[in-house]
Amino acid sequence: MSGPAVGDQAPDFTLPGTSPDGVRDYSLAAERGHPLVLAFYPGDETPVCTRQLCSYQDEFSVLTDVGATLWGISTQGMASHEKFAAHRGLSFPLLADVGGTVTELYGVKSVLGTRRSVFVVDADGRVSWRHVSLLGLTYQGARTIARAVQAATG
Repeated sequence: MSGPAVGDQAPDFTLPGTSPDGVRDYSLAAERGHPLVLAFYPGDETPVCTRQLCSYQDEFSVLTDVGATLWGISTQGMASHEKFAAHRGLSFPLLADVGGTVTELYGVKSVLGTRRSVFVVDADGRVSWRHVSLLGLTYQGARTIARAVQAATG
């Protein structure tokens, strides 16, 4: 499996994403000092992705209670992300990796698109936990991710 392993420095990137004030840039380097959850997903408004991201929204406090920030990342553009976030009431940013560069850096690009994957990046910018789905029909829940964040922060 390619991409960063647990213990590796997370590849830095800057991508545009949704925010309450419209589109803005999000940079991994700017998030140092607290845990960051990167949730790569195949597509806006698809059945499993919708269930996954809506479940994260429903249990958002589970992640924020452990000090984590959550970013959803897919290869769709900002127009799709803005529509999806508004339709589903998502309060966390959806980042647009239109060229697939970041998806490739993290080793989750496949011939079928993006593999459903979650990376926990610790306060020092290292990958402390990762889960990459082979088929992408299931996903890691917010409580599982929160436990991974807690393990990384001691």
